[in-house]
Amino acid sequence: MKTLISWNVNGIRAVLKKGFAEWFAEIKPDILCLQETKARPEQVDLPLEFAGYHQYWNSAEKPGYSGTLILTKEKPLSVVNGIGIDEHDTEGRVITAEYEDFFFVTVYTPNAKSELARLDYRIEWDRDFLAYCKELEKTKPVIFCGDLNVAHNEIDLARPKNNRKSAGFSDQERANFDNILAAGFTDTFRHFYPDTEAAYSWWSYRAGARGKNVGWRLDYFCTSAALTPRLESASILADVIGSDHCPVTLTLS
Repeated sequence: MKTLISWNVNGIRAVLKKGFAEWFAEIKPDILCLQETKARPEQVDLPLEFAGYHQYWNSAEKPGYSGTLILTKEKPLSVVNGIGIDEHDTEGRVITAEYEDFFFVTVYTPNAKSELARLDYRIEWDRDFLAYCKELEKTKPVIFCGDLNVAHNEIDLARPKNNRKSAGFSDQERANFDNILAAGFTDTFRHFYPDTEAAYSWWSYRAGARGKNVGWRLDYFCTSAALTPRLESASILADVIGSDHCPVTLTLS
C-alpha cells in the first residue's frame, strides 16, 4: 500500500509551530505534498521527523507567497518544476515527480480572487494544466493533487446558494472541473463517497466557520483511469488542525 497525503498548510513555517512535525511522524506517509508553503528551502529547518525523506521545493519568485513541496520516501526517477509555460511558472505552483508506474503532480491552483478579478487567468490556467497532465498521461498514468481552489458541486460546500458568483464556485470554474472528469480523471474522494455531504477541506477563519463546519471541499486527489483498480481509500482529515485547510489522503494498492 502507498499512503499519499496533500495539504495546503498556509505557510510551512507557521504550521511547524502547530504540531505539524509530530503529526507527520505519526502518519509517516509514502508521499506528502504541501501547497502554499510561502517559503524558500533555505528559510526552513525541517526537524528530525522529516529525516529520510527526499525534499523537492518549488518556491514563488515573490517572497512569502504560494509555493509547493513534495516530501517522498522513495526517490523519484525525475522531478520537474512548473508546466513549461513561463506565464504560469513564476509562482511555484506545480511539481511533478516521476515514479516507476505513475507521474505524481502536486498543484496549487490560482484563486480567481474576490469579484472574480483573476477569473480569466484562472480559466487559462485550468486549460493549460489539464493539457499538461494529459501530455504526461501519454507516457504513464498520472496522479495530481492539491488545492484546486474549486468546489465542484453544491454538495461540496456548505452554502452553495450564497456563493454562486464567488471565487471557487463560479460556473466557469465548476465547468473546468467537469472538463477534468471528461478527460478521464477520477475525483477519488467522490469515487468512494459519491453522496457524502459536509465533507470539507477548507474553512474560513471568520465567524467560527470551522467549528460550525461551514466549509468547502477545495482539495483533491485525481487519478488516471488506468489507476482506478489500485484505488483503496480516500479521506479528508478534518480533525487535523494547523491551517485553514486540512489534509486529504489517497491510498493505493
